[in-house]
Parts: sequence; C-alpha cells; structure tokens
Amino acid sequence: MADTPATTPEQIEALTSFLPRLYADGFSPIVSWSGGEKRSDGSFSVPYPAYSPVVEEFFRLVSSQGWLDPGYSPEQAFELLKDESRVKTASLDQIRTMLTFCARGERFSEGHRGEMIERGYIRRLLERLKAFQGSGRP
Repeated sequence: MADTPATTPEQIEALTSFLPRLYADGFSPIVSWSGGEKRSDGSFSVPYPAYSPVVEEFFRLVSSQGWLDPGYSPEQAFELLKDESRVKTASLDQIRTMLTFCARGERFSEGHRGEMIERGYIRRLLERLKAFQGSGRP
C-alpha cells in the first residue's frame, strides 16, 4: 500500500457516521433474498440478497473514497479481521485491507457484506476508525 493517499478527517467521519445506522436496534442489513428457484431447464438460480439502502451507501463510499487496498490478500485480511485485539490497534492501511475484504467478499459469497455487519466486523472497524478522529493518529 505504498501509494495510498492520505486519509482525511472528512473521509473518516463519513465512514464512522454509519456506525449508529448500521447498528441501530432492529436494523437488518439484508432486506430480502431473491433467486434460488429451479428453472425450466432443471438448473437453479443462485440466491442473492437485496441490501438495505444504508448498506449500499456504506459500501459505495468504501469503494469510492480510497478505502480499498488493491493488493490485499483475502486470507491475511480475514485473519486480521477475526483478531479483535489486532483490530483495536490496526493502522489505517490495515483498516483499508480489512474493509477491502468486507467489500469484495460479496463477489465470492452472496450475503458476505451482510455477514460482515451482523458478526460485528464492520462495527469493530468503525470503532477503531473513531480513534483516528480528533487529535492526531493513535
């Protein structure tokens, strides 16, 4: 991640502002599932989720504001993400790597983004990002 542009306080605030919305009481990241039906030729369509507009907006922001790590390793990113103590001390570059895993995993597993929210991974990343707000970088 040598060419990573500097992250602005506004970019951090934009992401962390999703914390209360993604984790509001009763919030469900997946509104409904479609697909999974048997077709006339005997094959099945793959089920896929319809996400809440809040989830769509969050991942659109992640994908458009320099939060993605193009050289990330999915395996390493997930190992880091699963370790709560490492997330609590993660650098901005490590946060980018983990956010990339959360965003891009949907390509390989329908419902991945919803699972990342429901299991609290996104919450922990956003809480760590909040530590970067205000007076300098931890």
